Amino acid sequence: MSLDSKLTHGSIRSEINVTPLVDVCLVLLVIFMVVAPILHTGVKVELPRTAKAPALATDPSQLAVSVAEDGSVYVRSQRVADSDLPGFLAAIHDAEADRETIVRADRRLGYERVSEVLAILSEAGFSRVELVTERR
Repeated sequence: MSLDSKLTHGSIRSEINVTPLVDVCLVLLVIFMVVAPILHTGVKVELPRTAKAPALATDPSQLAVSVAEDGSVYVRSQRVADSDLPGFLAAIHDAEADRETIVRADRRLGYERVSEVLAILSEAGFSRVELVTERR
């Protein structure tokens, strides 16, 4: 004898179908696995190559500043105009004082532009700044 035999025709069945829930969870897992690396890298730049660069530990709490080949500056994957950059970085530093910062600059970019961005970071109060390179 099964429990279903006690139900009358047209009564409500109180059971949970788990299959759609599992399907949705698996789809969300795949989406997060694909999107997570994109969120961290941000702007695509060709990094300079060094022979013996130590591996940099990636930490989501780091502030990522990228300088593209055309000299445009991106902070957390958001483009910031040169005139707004000092104020923008100062506001971030005031909110999150002891934040580690990584600078990713395109290798085809002139040294002068990279030094300008480093100077702006220094003026904003960031003291822990690392330059990211690529291993050969």
